[in-house]
Amino acid sequence: MPVDVDAEVLFSTRLSDDYAVIGFRAPAIAGAIRPGQFVMIRTARGDVPLLRRPYSVFDRLRDADGRPVGFSIFNKRVGTGSRLLSEATPGATFSCLGPLGRPFTLPRAGSEAWMVAGGTGLAPFATLSEELAAEGARRRLFYGARTGAELFCVDRFEPIGVDMVLATEDGTRGETGRVTVPLARELAARSGAPPVALYACGPEAMLQAVAALAARYGLTCEVATERRMGCGMGGCYSCVIAVRTPAGGTRFARSCLEGPVFSAADIVWDDVDR
Repeated sequence: MPVDVDAEVLFSTRLSDDYAVIGFRAPAIAGAIRPGQFVMIRTARGDVPLLRRPYSVFDRLRDADGRPVGFSIFNKRVGTGSRLLSEATPGATFSCLGPLGRPFTLPRAGSEAWMVAGGTGLAPFATLSEELAAEGARRRLFYGARTGAELFCVDRFEPIGVDMVLATEDGTRGETGRVTVPLARELAARSGAPPVALYACGPEAMLQAVAALAARYGLTCEVATERRMGCGMGGCYSCVIAVRTPAGGTRFARSCLEGPVFSAADIVWDDVDR
């Protein structure tokens, strides 16, 4: 069950003018977090902004004895709420509700795990990488952005044995083009290799492209959608996404309850607003 706590800011690590990793002390949330879940953060004491803001959990923070004591988020300053978070200093407190949502499921034994991140879609893959490592799964992260200046936290993944494949649309770091280009090439070259489970988070056009590749090669694929959420608890229906029913029809699922992680094969991509 989610809990609502006043979480103290432990640190705010500036990555650029608009991006930062912000850590919060919240043991009750940290101990229950699973990869792909999110928290709803109230960013103001008054009425502006009125609604909480959803954030994927980035890292699970631990004390010297390895006990979970908090979590971090990957914040991009785009509006009032994210600006207030970007300006927060250690010692400030924010009301945090979580963990919320459906997490990723781990792959079958013997499978490799390939993660595909676009921009701030990197967030859920820090905790997922840790759980995959505990299962002994080989991990690859395909990470893309518009420019090399927007590829962050690469040094967070390389030391823990994650094989990195980088791509930028302007060619300033890694391969030139969208991150799905090297993903498609590597999947095509896998004749006779161990099975792969795909995980993706980022812009929904990217998720659709990853889903199409998974279908082409008969792979399992889970995607963490980035829907706008008003409440995070299923009450406002602002985050619905079209999914298939067992009978072959279509219905609308609330991504805050049934997601944000979905099987890519269940989403009706033609109805997704991109």
